[in-house]
Amino acid sequence: MSEIIAMTKFEQIRGNLKGELAELNRIISDSLCSDNALMEQIVHEFLKTKGKQIRPILSILTGRLFGGESDTIIKAAASIELLHNASLIHDDVIDESAERRGQPTINRIWDNHIAVLVGDFFVSSALSCAVATGEPRVIKVMADRARQLSLGEISQLDNTRKHFVSEQSYYDTIRCKTAALFCSCVEVGGYAAHAPEDRLARIVKYAELFGLCFQIKDDIFDYYNDPKIGKPTGNDLREGKRTLPLIHVLANDNAPRIAEMRALSEKTQLNSHEIDTLIAFAKDNGGIEYAEQKMYELRDEAFAILNEFDESMEIEAFKSLFSFVIERNV
Repeated sequence: MSEIIAMTKFEQIRGNLKGELAELNRIISDSLCSDNALMEQIVHEFLKTKGKQIRPILSILTGRLFGGESDTIIKAAASIELLHNASLIHDDVIDESAERRGQPTINRIWDNHIAVLVGDFFVSSALSCAVATGEPRVIKVMADRARQLSLGEISQLDNTRKHFVSEQSYYDTIRCKTAALFCSCVEVGGYAAHAPEDRLARIVKYAELFGLCFQIKDDIFDYYNDPKIGKPTGNDLREGKRTLPLIHVLANDNAPRIAEMRALSEKTQLNSHEIDTLIAFAKDNGGIEYAEQKMYELRDEAFAILNEFDESMEIEAFKSLFSFVIERNV
């Protein structure tokens, strides 16, 4: 029931922003136009599935919260969505993914070379949208976050190769890889609206907590076989990534067969049976429950920040979006 309520509220938020999101998608489409037939074909196919667009929604809500001009805010939101999509295209190359949002990936249909170039094209288009806002701070945020996304990915690959992932290093990685981009969403929306620095800083902290929760939920999905999620069970482990549920139980010296499980988790390559064994170990020893509890702690901290603001449609939407992230099943 809570999942249905969260989804309903999310759809209500999208409905309230229908006009802004339509303009957002027009700007994105226009910014990706080119005279190259192959690029046009790839972009056209990619834009058929837009995802939930949570990131630009956060940008727009932040701009509205601080009373900014719609046109500038939407351009800032478009820059964020383009950067996010660029990161997805590049991630699919790194992870050798064959499917994204239920559709074949660019690297699967064409090849890695073309996918990397398309991702770069999205990055440059994101920066063009940022320039169009006329706000230098928006441009700086975009440049800084593109850099941080790369460093987060490198950190994760380095940790994977070293077979070293503490809970702290996990949070450090997802703070760079995921939470930082959510922070950028509200930063560009706030800068486009000329928000007061102290008030915007509180919304940025909310966004960081939101992003951490978003990634923990994504990582929990990996422990269950659900075709709606769009990736096979154990995909993270298959790629050598340890996430919070498993990290937590591997740190428990009293867990059954702990020495065996630690040794198994440090193998360079895992077969399907070994992946299933580690997933079952995490589930049976409270890993999922621990990760879920962390999400609720993050939510409570985020709500405490939002309660410092006067009640408004935007603040209520921020709360509903956080609840949606926890309750979502895709």
